[in-house]
Amino acid sequence: MEREPGFVVVQHVAGEGPGLIGVLARQRGLALDLRRMDLGEALPDVGAVAALVILGGPMGAYEAVAHPHLLEEQRLLEEAVEQGLPVLGICLGSQLLAAALGARVYPGPEPEIGVFEVKLTEDGADDPLLGPAGPKFSAFHWHGDTFELPPGAVHLASTRAYRHQAFRVGDRAWGLQFHIELDQALAREWAAVLPRGASPSEPQRAAIEKIGRGVLNRFFELTRRRPG
Repeated sequence: MEREPGFVVVQHVAGEGPGLIGVLARQRGLALDLRRMDLGEALPDVGAVAALVILGGPMGAYEAVAHPHLLEEQRLLEEAVEQGLPVLGICLGSQLLAAALGARVYPGPEPEIGVFEVKLTEDGADDPLLGPAGPKFSAFHWHGDTFELPPGAVHLASTRAYRHQAFRVGDRAWGLQFHIELDQALAREWAAVLPRGASPSEPQRAAIEKIGRGVLNRFFELTRRRPG
């Protein structure tokens, strides 16, 4: 019997798992199809995907020589967007989405690691995913790269150091440079490897999780609706 298309989550390294995404999926009775690139697992064909989330990682989207799966991920992202599937790229995932759609990804002006304020653009304030969280909110960042906006993309959010923090392509694909999957368990895991002073305080983490729950629940609701 052929399997129904699934909710696919792509993970790049052991320490950057689904976090809050997995928690909310379980609450909804939804099984995630987790693909571990660090363990050499294969990506699915786009026909086996109902929704796609690409998580973060320490590599650059332009480092496909060292990490050949990055090109495979970009092909999958391009196909998913073309077919109108719900897509969410987080941190590295947002950079891969931008690259898959023809935009340049490159080193940013400085590392952005820690809790920083995200400000929504006018289009971001009207965005169905991010708009209800705005007009500004704190989010956790852990990156040194940035990207140009893909052709036709809508610019949704900025921080002081990085103008391009979020974008949407069409009405079902988002790239978010910041982390919205940070729950308590993931925060404890990251605290051991983050630079000194970069870890959020517990009140900060709880506020970030509240925002993340809202954004992710809206994305989960989107996956239940057909395009059109």
